[in-house]
Amino acid sequence: MEEILAIAVKCGVLPETMLAAVMPEPGHIVLEEQPLPVLAADEVLVKVMAVGVCGSDLHYYEHGRIGRFVVEKPIILGHECAGIIAAVGDSVTRVQLGDRVAVEPGVTCGRCTFCKQGRYNLCPDVQFLATPPMDGAFVQYMKIREDMVFAIPDQLSFEEAALNEPFSVGIHAAKRCGLQAGSTVAIMGMGPVGLMAVAAAKAYGASMIIVTDLEDLRLEAAKRMGATHTINIREEEPLARIKELTGGIGADVAWETAGNPKALQAAMYCLRRGGKLAIVGLPAQDEIALNVPFIADNELDIFGIFRYANTYPSGIEFMASGEIDTLSLITDRYPLAQTQEALERAIYNKSGSLKVIVYPNA
Repeated sequence: MEEILAIAVKCGVLPETMLAAVMPEPGHIVLEEQPLPVLAADEVLVKVMAVGVCGSDLHYYEHGRIGRFVVEKPIILGHECAGIIAAVGDSVTRVQLGDRVAVEPGVTCGRCTFCKQGRYNLCPDVQFLATPPMDGAFVQYMKIREDMVFAIPDQLSFEEAALNEPFSVGIHAAKRCGLQAGSTVAIMGMGPVGLMAVAAAKAYGASMIIVTDLEDLRLEAAKRMGATHTINIREEEPLARIKELTGGIGADVAWETAGNPKALQAAMYCLRRGGKLAIVGLPAQDEIALNVPFIADNELDIFGIFRYANTYPSGIEFMASGEIDTLSLITDRYPLAQTQEALERAIYNKSGSLKVIVYPNA
């Protein structure tokens, strides 16, 4: 494989080196020249065309850690990505040069009990892009195992394909909760994951989708994604409004996507008896007080949501259908050299920015 890459470089098909946006320490991004990755037989080289800035990128950039995952050495962030197959390993059969692909960012072992059960998101040996110590996608070229890339149709842009990653979180939440057509869903927090969760709830046939947030910009975007009712919690008390909208019964399903303790408690209290709560957002603290007698008395089901599994093909299919206006979520675009500015924009412009995209090969 090294010989094949060397020939491609010599013929001008591939460059000798690439640029990468590296975080040597939290709060600081530098542009570095690095050698092109060398492929194993079952890997592909992806020319990265679009990368979405995710909340986890912002956590690592600001704080250097998320729970047990700690940045201990220079790291490349970014995991929501799509691109073009630029080279393939000797045994690759699923894709070929020039294919446009979405990249699923978690390479699992395929052998453990969780992988064999189809719950590979729980694989203890997963190598997830931009999760320490793994580097991510703020690079011009990246390598990944061939089963982690999925061909996308011509009508699907690279930006939309990159957003299949947060969309997959919503799909996984819907699957975990057994979301049924005709259900009433309340979603707390309209960041990018929350907005894509609205799209997932719509795809699964929810008849009423009630969303909450602090920012009108995000609530308006939620309407475009399929929300039927929006609540600005600066102006209205969300629990009372949700009870009113549901005839005093409460929502069938509630998803907390903001990682906010008060939002989590509100999500629980807005449920009907026998309702289902999905915890999607990750709070900064490890422990949050929940009313256990309320949970038991109302026989609530609580689901933890960790990434996703077996969602990429269905996500691509739905996004390619044109049912949701994903592109309208993209408010800010930056070249690779301005990755730090992109991260800062996402952190400090919450009232004006929805989704920030970085273009490594612009």
